[in-house]
Amino acid sequence: MQTIVLVDDHVMIRRGLAARLAATGRFCIAGEAAALAEAQLLLENSETAPDLIILDIELGDDNGLALIGTIKERDGKKPAVLVYSVFEDPFRIQSAMHLGAQGYVSKSAGETELLSAIDAVLAGQTWLDPRLELKNTRAPDIYDLFTRREREILEMVQKHYDNAKIARNLTLTLRTVENYLSRIYDKTGAGSRNDLINW
Repeated sequence: MQTIVLVDDHVMIRRGLAARLAATGRFCIAGEAAALAEAQLLLENSETAPDLIILDIELGDDNGLALIGTIKERDGKKPAVLVYSVFEDPFRIQSAMHLGAQGYVSKSAGETELLSAIDAVLAGQTWLDPRLELKNTRAPDIYDLFTRREREILEMVQKHYDNAKIARNLTLTLRTVENYLSRIYDKTGAGSRNDLINW
């Protein structure tokens, strides 16, 4: 039986996923976490690595994608990561895959699609919902478009941080943040902050 860890800050989503996956008789839920630090601790303290981590992006104030880079191989095994998110924009899809996720599925997908994604990722394949794949291929490669700092700032904007909070988090001046945002507006063609949030 393959083991899965669920990382999502909504308890009802975790419970629903855990119940449905366990009901298939094919999966065992090896653990659950609601926050980034909790997930890191869970993985560090588990006796064996799970086969799969189903990972939400927005974990309160934390970006769940930050977990991917902290996942270590144990006993010759490294868990696969399937991102399970409400976000369907190319920026987050490309960010997740660039960081090392093996699959990305929208929370609007049905049960069949989710199980197909899980099976594909566990089989060592890359999986992306065809609908999301179309959105992704229509967009320019995000990692050619932005610098690392611009990506950080855009992620914070999309988490509804104001400029002052971004400046504090990145130890930058407010003017520097405004300059970065100006370049981000130019590169994305966004006309407003709401456009950036939904970009």
